[in-house]
Amino acid sequence: MNLENQVAIVTGAGRGIGRAICVKLAELGARVVVNYAGNAVEAERTRELCPGSIAVQADVSDESQCKRLFAECESHFGSAMLLINNAGITRDNLLMRMSVDDFDRVIAVNLRGAFNCVKLASRAMMKARYGRIVNISSVVGQSGNAGQANYAASKSGVIGLTKSAALELAPRGITVNAIAPGYIETDMTAGLSDEVKTAMMGAIPLGRFGSPSDVAELAAFLCSDLAAYITGQVIGVNGGMRM
Repeated sequence: MNLENQVAIVTGAGRGIGRAICVKLAELGARVVVNYAGNAVEAERTRELCPGSIAVQADVSDESQCKRLFAECESHFGSAMLLINNAGITRDNLLMRMSVDDFDRVIAVNLRGAFNCVKLASRAMMKARYGRIVNISSVVGQSGNAGQANYAASKSGVIGLTKSAALELAPRGITVNAIAPGYIETDMTAGLSDEVKTAMMGAIPLGRFGSPSDVAELAAFLCSDLAAYITGQVIGVNGGMRM
């Protein structure tokens, strides 16, 4: 795989899966825009791991901030032909106890944020008749999960967005795919109880939790020309917990 001279925007790239994707794309030669919402320290750490990259703060749920993100990319590197929508949050609770604000906020960041970025990225990609969009969904978006009605709904929505965008953009040579990670060891999953972790491990045929690099390797492949004939797909990185 070779991404030399390609420009990539990776949202939610301060740590975890987003950081791993940035590092992998940079290793393959891409110039990376490290997007983050609030943790400038972690974003700077990601930027340091990716030579020649820049870090840009923007809340992707806000269209005006997304426009600024893409404008910063344009001014430094030119138009991004690679977009990885990774930004995501959780606000877990049982359905009957979940507030409307917590439901709306998760949908806004995880789903509307992906929509905002796909919409903006597709303009330059359509002119170039080339582009790679990778949306990070979740196994939860495929199967649901108790206590995560908002998160599951957002990640299921990302799958629908992926398939619809793939159909619309394919005639212009743009591929759009989704990755659905299972249990990946990140800061987001670190707070789960040992009881929950043990139960989840029992549901994984490969017998181990995933790492951010497991997702990053697939994201890089989907961004490369090796994946030029793959679009509209949802690919699980879950150790077999959902087949």
